[in-house]
Amino acid sequence: MTTSRRLADRKVEKFEKNITKRGTVLETTAKKSKDYPVGPLLLGFFIFVVIGSSLFQIIRTAASGGMA
Repeated sequence: MTTSRRLADRKVEKFEKNITKRGTVLETTAKKSKDYPVGPLLLGFFIFVVIGSSLFQIIRTAASGGMA
Protein backbone atom coordinates (compact mmCIF):
# COMPACT_ATOMS: atom_id res chain seq x y z
CA MET A 1 0.00 0.00 0.00
CA THR A 2 1.31 3.41 -0.83
CA THR A 3 1.48 6.23 1.69
CA SER A 4 -1.26 8.24 0.02
CA ARG A 5 -3.57 5.21 0.01
CA ARG A 6 -3.02 4.66 3.76
CA LEU A 7 -3.62 8.33 4.41
CA ALA A 8 -6.81 8.25 2.34
CA ASP A 9 -8.02 5.14 4.20
CA ARG A 10 -7.37 6.82 7.54
CA LYS A 11 -9.32 9.91 6.48
CA VAL A 12 -12.24 7.81 5.23
CA GLU A 13 -12.34 5.86 8.49
CA LYS A 14 -12.32 9.08 10.52
CA PHE A 15 -15.09 10.53 8.34
CA GLU A 16 -17.26 7.41 8.70
CA LYS A 17 -16.79 7.42 12.47
CA ASN A 18 -17.91 11.04 12.54
CA ILE A 19 -21.00 10.20 10.46
CA THR A 20 -22.17 7.60 12.99
CA LYS A 21 -21.83 10.09 15.85
CA ARG A 22 -23.92 12.83 14.25
CA GLY A 23 -27.17 13.67 15.94
CA THR A 24 -26.30 12.06 19.25
CA VAL A 25 -26.44 14.33 22.28
CA LEU A 26 -24.48 13.53 25.37
CA GLU A 27 -26.63 13.25 28.47
CA THR A 28 -24.35 15.59 30.39
CA THR A 29 -24.93 18.42 27.92
CA ALA A 30 -28.71 17.99 27.82
CA LYS A 31 -30.38 20.43 30.20
CA LYS A 32 -32.70 18.57 32.55
CA SER A 33 -33.20 21.14 35.27
CA LYS A 34 -36.45 22.97 35.84
CA ASP A 35 -34.95 26.46 35.76
CA TYR A 36 -37.15 29.20 34.45
CA PRO A 37 -35.64 31.78 32.11
CA VAL A 38 -37.40 34.47 34.17
CA GLY A 39 -37.30 34.61 37.95
CA PRO A 40 -40.51 34.20 39.95
CA LEU A 41 -40.23 37.74 41.34
CA LEU A 42 -40.00 39.28 37.88
CA LEU A 43 -42.85 37.09 36.64
CA GLY A 44 -45.03 38.15 39.59
CA PHE A 45 -44.25 41.82 38.93
CA PHE A 46 -45.14 41.43 35.24
CA ILE A 47 -48.46 39.74 36.07
CA PHE A 48 -49.20 42.45 38.66
CA VAL A 49 -48.59 45.21 36.12
CA VAL A 50 -50.64 43.58 33.36
CA ILE A 51 -53.62 42.66 35.54
CA GLY A 52 -53.44 45.94 37.46
CA SER A 53 -53.43 48.04 34.32
CA SER A 54 -56.33 46.09 32.83
CA LEU A 55 -58.37 46.52 36.04
CA PHE A 56 -57.52 50.23 36.08
CA GLN A 57 -58.69 50.54 32.46
CA ILE A 58 -61.94 48.73 33.25
CA ILE A 59 -62.60 51.03 36.19
CA ARG A 60 -61.85 54.12 34.08
CA THR A 61 -64.16 52.91 31.32
CA ALA A 62 -66.97 52.14 33.78
CA ALA A 63 -66.57 55.50 35.53
CA SER A 64 -66.78 57.44 32.28
CA GLY A 65 -70.01 55.74 31.31
CA GLY A 66 -68.56 53.44 28.66
CA MET A 67 -67.58 56.25 26.33
CA ALA A 68 -63.95 56.49 25.35
